[in-house]
Amino acid sequence: MVKIRAFVLLGTVALVCLLLLTLQMRGHIAGASDALAIVTTPVQSVLSRVNRATVGLWSTYRDWKNVRSENRRLREESQQLRVAALRVTETVEENRRLRRLLALKESMPLATLSGEVIAREWGGWVRSLTVNRGRGDRVLRLTAVIGPDGLIGRVVDVRPGASIVQVLTDPTSTVGGHAVRARTQGIVEGEPRGTMRFKYMARDGAGIQVGDLVVTSGAGGLFPRGIPIGRVRAIDDRGSALFHYAQLTPAVDFARIDEVLLIVGEGTHDVAALFPATAN
Repeated sequence: MVKIRAFVLLGTVALVCLLLLTLQMRGHIAGASDALAIVTTPVQSVLSRVNRATVGLWSTYRDWKNVRSENRRLREESQQLRVAALRVTETVEENRRLRRLLALKESMPLATLSGEVIAREWGGWVRSLTVNRGRGDRVLRLTAVIGPDGLIGRVVDVRPGASIVQVLTDPTSTVGGHAVRARTQGIVEGEPRGTMRFKYMARDGAGIQVGDLVVTSGAGGLFPRGIPIGRVRAIDDRGSALFHYAQLTPAVDFARIDEVLLIVGEGTHDVAALFPATAN
C-alpha cells in the first residue's frame, strides 16, 4: 500500500511539472516558471542527494574492492619474500657447512670420500644414517664416518648406491675412547635410550670431570686417534666397583648432520689438531 502511494505521489508531481512546463511554453500562465521552480526544486534536490549518495556508495565499494585486491597482492608478495629469505638463509647455511667439510677433507692426512645423508632411521632417536655412497664408490664395511664436529660412526651395510652408517648412540656401537684432560682410556658404548657412556677403569678415572672431552683412542686401527666423540655431562661413581661410567653428550648432532666424510684411507694418524673442539 505504501509503495502504491509513493508511485501515485511521484506520478502526480510529474504530471504537475509537465502541465506547468506546457503552460509556460504556451504563455498561458505568467508565473508558470516560478511555480515550476517551486515544484521541481525539492525534487531536484532529492534526486541530487540520491545521486551523490549512490556515487559515494559506488566509490566506497570500488575503493574497498581495490583495497582487498591490494592486500591480497601484498600478502602474496610478502609470502614470496619470506620464502626467498628462507632459501637464502638455507643456502648460506649449506655453504658454511660445505666449506667446513671441504676444509676438513683437505686437511685430513687420510683419503676421504664426501657423502650426503639421504635418510635417517628413527626409534625415538636416530639409530642409523643412510649416505649416498655405496659399492660403486668402493665403500667397504666398517668404514669410519666423520663430520666437521667429530665422529659419527661406522658403515655396517654397503649397498649398490648407498651405505648404512651405525651412529655412536646405537646400543651395539662400541668405540675406543680417551679422555683428553685426565688421559683416561676406556670404551664409549651406545645405550638403548639413545645416549652414550664412557666406561673406564675406576683407578684410571679419578680425575674425570663434567665437561671433559672424550676422543677416539686409535686402538684397533679403525678410527684415527683424536676425533671428538663427546663431552662428559654426568659421572656415575660406583664406589669400589671395577668400572665407572661417565654419561656423554655427542659431539655431533645426528638428527641435523647432512654432509659427512667417509675415511677410505688406512692409517692411525692423530687428527686431533683438525678439530677445534679438542683445543678446549
